[in-house]
Amino acid sequence: MKRAGIIGAGGWGTALSMLLARKGYRVDLWAREEEVAREISNLRTNETFLPGVAIPEGVIATTDVGEVVRSNTLLFVPVPSQHMREVIRAARPHLTRDHVIIHGGKGIEEGSLLRLSQVITEELPPELHDNVGVISGPSHAEEVAREVPTAIVAASVDERVAKLAQETLMCPTMRVYTSHDVIGVELGGALKNVIALATGIADGLGFGDNTRAALMTRGLAEIARLGIALGANPLTFAGLSGMGDLVVTCMSMHSRNRRAGMEIGRGRKVEEVLTSTRMVVEGVPTTRAAVALARRVGVDMPVAEKLHEILFSGLDPMQAVTDLMTRDPQAETSSMFAKDLRI
Repeated sequence: MKRAGIIGAGGWGTALSMLLARKGYRVDLWAREEEVAREISNLRTNETFLPGVAIPEGVIATTDVGEVVRSNTLLFVPVPSQHMREVIRAARPHLTRDHVIIHGGKGIEEGSLLRLSQVITEELPPELHDNVGVISGPSHAEEVAREVPTAIVAASVDERVAKLAQETLMCPTMRVYTSHDVIGVELGGALKNVIALATGIADGLGFGDNTRAALMTRGLAEIARLGIALGANPLTFAGLSGMGDLVVTCMSMHSRNRRAGMEIGRGRKVEEVLTSTRMVVEGVPTTRAAVALARRVGVDMPVAEKLHEILFSGLDPMQAVTDLMTRDPQAETSSMFAKDLRI
């Protein structure tokens, strides 16, 4: 029987485990919380992180990360960005040169300002650095679990790793493309959460489709500017892990970042919104990290900057809108792709 390990029993990890089990895999699924592992084992549900679905018998839940790593050379690691380092540290003593690690996180580590593949490789011996990949794209766990047709990207510096992820996950309801652009794929997945928070705030303020479209489009320009400055392929941001993930996260009520933004726009305090759910709102720490990273490399990100002021300095959201709308006029492409694509 084919085997795979998944480290992280949140919504995305649970959905991936269901997809693989339906393909005939034996899946060892690590849960941080004892009660989550027990519920999956006994009731075949995960009502905390992915309610309303039945988890196949081929998914074996455990709280022993070492057991998952020792039993599987192929590991998917869909954990929140700010927990990635500690999870990889826990797994490292059990890793061998044969292990492949494909993460599904969407964020930037605060403090270090590293992308998640960089966080992972910092914690691994050099012989494993090329064995790291990422999957990203418009893939709400709720829909993947219900077998809604979905397409994502698998990226790695080693084509062998990207193709392994593609082969493992491809099925009639999951189409997987490969990419060498780890930088672009990771930054697209991380930064779309920042823009989703901003569009959620605009929705909460009562604005309409025009405003949401403007924020998404100019947000994509900011994502691309930062990505290009850090070495990404500009075309990646027009693909699934860029525009695709941005659209679904800014438009769907499945998006916890959009929902959190809507609550902030309606007047709730940021701390109150974050403590009202056990689900991680990745856009909040990513906003702090993204703005710090943009300042470090000299990239202009006005939407992210204003969101940063709302989240961490108490700026009134309506004032943020006024500030953005009254910025100095400029040409649309002068600060986006023009320099890099010679247009």
